[in-house]
Amino acid sequence: MAQLSGQPVVILPEGTQRYVGRDAQRLNILAARIIAETVRTTLGPKGMDKMLVDSLGDVVVTNDGATILDRIDLQHPAAKMMVEVAKTQDKEAGDGTTTAVVIAGELLRKAEELLDQNIHPSIIVKGYTMAAEKAQEILEDIAIEVTPDDEETLMRIAMTSITGKNAESHKELFARLAVDAVRQVAEKKDGKFAVDIDNIKIEKKAGESVEESELIRGVVIDKERVHPRMPTRIEGAKIALINEALEVKKTETDAKINITSPDQLFQFIEQEEKMLKEMVDQIAATGANVLFVQKGIDDLAQHYLAKYGILAVRRVKKSDMEKLAKATGAKVVTNVKDLTAEDLGHADLVEERKIAGESMIFVEGCKNPKAVTILIRGGTEHVIDEVERALEDAIKVVKDVMEDGYVLPAGGAGEIELSIKLDEYAKQVGGKEALAIENFAEALRIIPKTLAENAGLDTVEMLVKVISEHKNRGRAIGIDIFEGEPADMLAKGIIEPLRVKKQAIKSASEAAIMILRIDDVIAAKISKPEGGQGGMPGGMGGMGGMDMGM
Repeated sequence: MAQLSGQPVVILPEGTQRYVGRDAQRLNILAARIIAETVRTTLGPKGMDKMLVDSLGDVVVTNDGATILDRIDLQHPAAKMMVEVAKTQDKEAGDGTTTAVVIAGELLRKAEELLDQNIHPSIIVKGYTMAAEKAQEILEDIAIEVTPDDEETLMRIAMTSITGKNAESHKELFARLAVDAVRQVAEKKDGKFAVDIDNIKIEKKAGESVEESELIRGVVIDKERVHPRMPTRIEGAKIALINEALEVKKTETDAKINITSPDQLFQFIEQEEKMLKEMVDQIAATGANVLFVQKGIDDLAQHYLAKYGILAVRRVKKSDMEKLAKATGAKVVTNVKDLTAEDLGHADLVEERKIAGESMIFVEGCKNPKAVTILIRGGTEHVIDEVERALEDAIKVVKDVMEDGYVLPAGGAGEIELSIKLDEYAKQVGGKEALAIENFAEALRIIPKTLAENAGLDTVEMLVKVISEHKNRGRAIGIDIFEGEPADMLAKGIIEPLRVKKQAIKSASEAAIMILRIDDVIAAKISKPEGGQGGMPGGMGGMGGMDMGM
């Protein structure tokens, strides 16, 4: 509201909340830091899990940063920006979501110290931008090149990713599954590998134990054969893929058929049967003995297919049809009349098996399949869900290394190296920006500090010791959480992809810079939920009932 000649001028509607300058910055930084604190305890091999219960009472137990933030119902706009950091990290690199969010929260905490010293946000932003760019250069400089054929390194990458998640007790098994799956679907283009992880299908079935999880070099379809007289097992399968219905076609236009005598009715029915039999005859004539149809199969067509001894499955998902084509070499045909022997795919075995009381079709023994399936087993739904999340992360980090060919020592070694190098860089830059670069360098130490804290170690003593060892023994020195001592991460095989760290620094610094640039928050009035607060979502300072707890 403004005053003009003593007359009030209303600019914003009644009930609008507005926070300006330091208030806006302080509240936004606080909200973002609360989010970082929430996921901080999940970081590292000794990180804890979170139990999330939604409004319907569904329970998720996880320590995956992206999953936690995705499941929390947030209202504060700055907090939502932090969720975007985790989502971007998950899409781009597949792992390091918690790291990215924790770094972003710490960058904002360090920025707040500078704001309290009356340093202008634009100077902090400039310093942070310079530091983030320099950090990318330093990471590329310290990265170690690996070849996609180096199976041991790929295994170590996958095992490092799985450590600290619920699947940790079987990390070698899942690392092997992830590495084998990624290497199987990888395709070489212009001398570089490209991996489309959509070609790795993950099927989950509760029952048995986690150790029974396996990689099927082919496709598993969660369907059953359409007719009980069809064979359940076919060796040397010739597979036809059809994406039209095996039913009598209805006319596009509205039409009426007047039948005046029983003979005509009999002819009409006979003609329908003849059309369906012709369809099945055409399929059988190509030599196909397994049929996957994207749409429906008429009951009569099922009967004829069973007579020919063809195993048929209907209403197969489009994504599964594409995977079947990639695995078996078959072509998806739209019209049955166009189907030829050349369009058929091949597999050593197609079999219907009962898994956890449900029938599933296994297509196995494909020659060099470019689509594979990982079947996850486990005691409960919660276990297999968490195993799936761990396996997805492992698959993505192996993909990163296959495509980029560079790794970094993990266990906080990368962050300590960045911190030391950025401190040196700050001295070269000078001026007020140097303060921001120094604070950026210090903020990165939150990762080794948190790793130590979550393992129950003395953080100050551990940090001093590891930085000293790092300077003396080399850039691969990080924290061995299990021994509680500084150790050579490369020698211990604790490594991570370069892409994960680069993206984490990029996402975290960009989010922190965006939040720092905001000096005015204007929030429209939101209709009050029962017992809730009006004004800014969740109450601008309230964070929807979350407490800082720092």
